[in-house]
Formats: sequence, structure tokens, C-alpha cells
Amino acid sequence: MSLGQGEVGEQHDSAPSGAVTARVRSLGGWPLPEAVLTVTDASGTQVGRAPADSVGAATVNALPPGRYTAIITALGHQPAARTALVRQGGTVELDDVELSPVGGGDELPEPGLWRIDPVHSSIRATARHLGISSIHGRFNDFGGEIRITRPVESATVEVSIDAASVDTGNAQRDEHLRSADFLDVTRYPEIGFTSTGVRRRQDEGWDLDGELTLCGVTRPVRLETRFTGVGPDPWGGTRASATATTVLRREDFAMTFNQSLSTGIAAIGTTLRIELDVQAVFVEGAN
Repeated sequence: MSLGQGEVGEQHDSAPSGAVTARVRSLGGWPLPEAVLTVTDASGTQVGRAPADSVGAATVNALPPGRYTAIITALGHQPAARTALVRQGGTVELDDVELSPVGGGDELPEPGLWRIDPVHSSIRATARHLGISSIHGRFNDFGGEIRITRPVESATVEVSIDAASVDTGNAQRDEHLRSADFLDVTRYPEIGFTSTGVRRRQDEGWDLDGELTLCGVTRPVRLETRFTGVGPDPWGGTRASATATTVLRREDFAMTFNQSLSTGIAAIGTTLRIELDVQAVFVEGAN
């Protein structure tokens, strides 16, 4: 079992003795409170060990200056290792260490047809507002199918979204988003995505290329995607999960409405950050 290593760490002078801290996450970005941080010195001797708290943070204190190896483990996950150079009175912060599940992130879903479960999935969009904050929304009505193949680079994804199901938690704003200024749902009731290719990245992720049809405009997009697990569900089925992100330019899809403040800053940002968290249920095997 291999450990991915890299010398990292940001120093903060805050204590007479050094420390190593880590924030541990799953591939889906969730904290891993069951994680453990173990620190060994240059000889391989354990010099400190600390369990993570409820937000996945762990700290080993009272470390003399020197070079250490920080090993992060969690039940059901592949361990990871980082090299930490501790200075007198400094803290090395290992931010957002992601652990892959055993038999999950590296195990690709079984070939065949998988159907997206909208109840346990989400499609979220974020836009900047007034240049100082963000507005978050989601689409509540969508569906799709994923056909996994071997090699997986030939897999296909089809997703359909009801544009009128946009929900930002404010009825007046949502009605404006459904109007011709933005989604124009009367003319273009459906948002569609059809994949054109899948390619493994140099890290643990995949690039999912496809064509997105939004507001009647079809353009190529790339989703940075990660498989985050495969396993049984409580209802006797098998599920696979994945996360994906991309950034869209509104003007590329004919959404050019905006208002300018007296300072010259646009009220609404020119880009949208799209985040998907998907569960898909196995339907049938490949023929």
C-alpha cells in the first residue's frame, strides 16, 4: 500500500515548541473525524499521535525542530503521508489532506447502466454578488444515466435538468432567474448535458468532457470529476458516487443581463461555479 508524499507546510510562530496539524477530508470533501495523525522522526520512531476532532482536525504538539513524517490514517481509507519541516515555535499546517476509500475511489464502477438518484444527488450553482459575497442556488428537478464501459474512457453520461426548478431560497429572485433575463425557461425549459469523452487526470481525478445546452446555446464544457466510492445501499442495490466541478461564463450562454453599481462593479459576477454531487444506482450490467 503506497503513501503519497510531499514536503508541505505553512509556518506560524505561535508556541515555544513546534507542532504539526492536519485537516482530513474524504474525496467528497467531508471531514473524517475517525482519522488519526501519527508523527515519526527521521529514524522512523513515533513521536506523537492524535485523533481528529469532529471536523477532521488533528494536532501533534511539543515537537523539537526537525524533519518529520506525518502519517494520516482512517478506517476504510488509504493512508497518506506528508513530510513536515518543523522550526522552533512553528506550526506546520497540512490543510485538507484527502484520503481515498479502500475499494472505493480507486475501484471503478461495474460496467453497465447506472441511473442518477436525484433524491441523493445535488446540482449547485454559485455566482458572485456585488463583488463581495456569493449567491448559492440549486436545481431541484433533474435526472440522467451513466453508462460505464471498459475501458472507462468510453463511458457516456446524459443529464437533463428542469430549468424552472432553480431554487436560491428567494421566490422573487427565482422568478427573475426564470425570466428571459437569465434562464428564459418558457423558451428553453430543459438544460442538457451529453458527454463526449472521459480522460484520467494526473491526480486521482478524471476530466469529463461534454456539450452543455443552456438557454438554447450548446457549448463544450469540461467537468473536473472524482469517483468517491462504490458499495451496497440499504435497499439491496449498488451505488456509485462522484463529485464534479466546472466554471461557466454567463455570456457564453446568452445570459448577459447585469446591473452596474456606482463604483463600476457589476452587481452579478460574469461566471458561475457549478458543483455536482452525484449518487447513481446500478440498473443492469453491460451486454
